[in-house]
Amino acid sequence: MAEKLLDQVSTVCRLKHLSIRTEKAYRYQIKRFIVFHKLRHPETMGEQEIRAYLSYLAIERNVAASTQNVALAALLFLYRDVLKRDLQQIEDVERARLPSRLPVVFTREEIGALMKQLAGVELLAAGLMYGGGLRLMESLRLRVKDIDFSYNQITVRSGKGQKDRVTMLPASLKEPLRRHLLGVKLIHQMDLKQGLGEVFLPYALDRKYPGAGRQWGWQYVFPAREITRDLEQENFVDTICMKPRSKER
Repeated sequence: MAEKLLDQVSTVCRLKHLSIRTEKAYRYQIKRFIVFHKLRHPETMGEQEIRAYLSYLAIERNVAASTQNVALAALLFLYRDVLKRDLQQIEDVERARLPSRLPVVFTREEIGALMKQLAGVELLAAGLMYGGGLRLMESLRLRVKDIDFSYNQITVRSGKGQKDRVTMLPASLKEPLRRHLLGVKLIHQMDLKQGLGEVFLPYALDRKYPGAGRQWGWQYVFPAREITRDLEQENFVDTICMKPRSKER
C-alpha cells in the first residue's frame, strides 16, 4: 500500500517538475507519517493525525524547525496534490523554533585561502559559483549553450523555484573556461565516435528535437570523469553527483 502511494507521490512531483531532492524528502516524510500511525492509509486520516505527527517531531524527536517545515510541506502536498483533499486550518501544532542566527560571510582573504586549496575543474567550478553567484547544482548542471562569452553572462536554467535567471560571467574565468571547454569538446567527439555522447534533455525535448542530446551546445560544462548512465535521465530532474559526459544506450 505504502509503496504504491509513494509511487503516486513521485509521479505528481515529476509532473510538477519538483527537484529529486524535494521528491526524496517528501517520500521520506510521508513514509514516516504512515509508520508513525501504524501503517494506516492517509485516506483514513486527516488534520488530527497531521497535528499529532508534527507535534511528535517537535517534542519527542526534537527536530530542527526546517525538518518540521519539510514534513508539513510533504503532508500538505500529499493531501492537496496527490489525494486531492482540502485540509482545514492545521492549528495547535507544537512548532520547532527557528534559530535566530546571523549569516556567516567569508572575507576576501578567507575566499583567497579557500581557492588556493583547489585546482583544475574544481577551481573553475568554485570560481563560477563565487563570481557568478551560482549554487552548487546550478554550476554542475550548466550546459555549453548557457555560457555567453560575447555578453559575459551565464544563463541559469531551472534554478531555485524552477526559475531561469541571467548572471555575470567573471572576466577572469573567460579564458580558463574556454580552454576547459576545448578539452570537454574533444572528449565529446570521442564519445560520439563510440556511439555515445548523449545527454539528458528536460521536458521531453529529445522527442521534439531528435538528436539534440548529442549536439555540442547541450553538453554539460562539467562532465563526469567516466562514462556512466545519466541519473537525471532516470530521475527526470536533479541528481547529487557531477553529470556524466555520455550515456550508454
